Amino acid sequence: MAGHSKWANIKHKKAKADAQKGKIFTKLGRELIVAARAGGGDPNNNFRLKIAVENAKSANMPNDNIQRAIQKGVGGGEGESYEELRYEGYGPGGVAIMVDIMTDNRNRTAGEVRHIFSKHGGNLGETGCVNWMFNEKGQLTILKEDLKFDEDELMLLALEAGAEDLQQDEESFIVYTAPDDMEAVRQALLDQGIEIEEAKINQVPQNTIEIADMDQAKKLVRMMELLEDHDDSQGVYANFEFADSINEEELD
Repeated sequence: MAGHSKWANIKHKKAKADAQKGKIFTKLGRELIVAARAGGGDPNNNFRLKIAVENAKSANMPNDNIQRAIQKGVGGGEGESYEELRYEGYGPGGVAIMVDIMTDNRNRTAGEVRHIFSKHGGNLGETGCVNWMFNEKGQLTILKEDLKFDEDELMLLALEAGAEDLQQDEESFIVYTAPDDMEAVRQALLDQGIEIEEAKINQVPQNTIEIADMDQAKKLVRMMELLEDHDDSQGVYANFEFADSINEEELD
């Protein structure tokens, strides 16, 4: 996990900065709108909306903002018609990359995403060109800070609840589940007093490519950051890890 953790650590720092700027609220609000439109405004009868609400609360999004976004989705407010898309392609070193998008202007977004790929040593591909390299998994993030269980205890609790795997990086534990089992595992951990920082359906690579060239690593980090920063981006997935020889401080 050493190489993967370097990118995970960079993402953690960036997520904190985004949260401080309130930037994350835009993406969370968009997910709330789309989830409410797709399955109704009652989180108890709409699993996707339930997870979106929990994630919004974890990010300290004000309740008024949450309710306003849900009402926009239910009411189908003018100017809030988002289309869900997935772009696939390759980054430096042949890394497979997928980007989940919510946009109200497909042509604009496609051009902007293609520009990010090409400017940083990658290329946008056809639909389906890399998604076969990933498996869809439920992902629960648990911060290590203030957690009363150690890794072995958490692993046992998670597996007993139906989880498939437990991994960790510098600041958190990541519990992986089958998508249909995520809510049951999440609730079982909550019942044990374990706070869930984030719950989401993620795309997990079946295998990873090791990046040992610093120039490629820097281009890859820049590309990933720009894709994640894009206003229409809701999730970015890739199948790389950095070699131990890559200095994380030089990538920041």
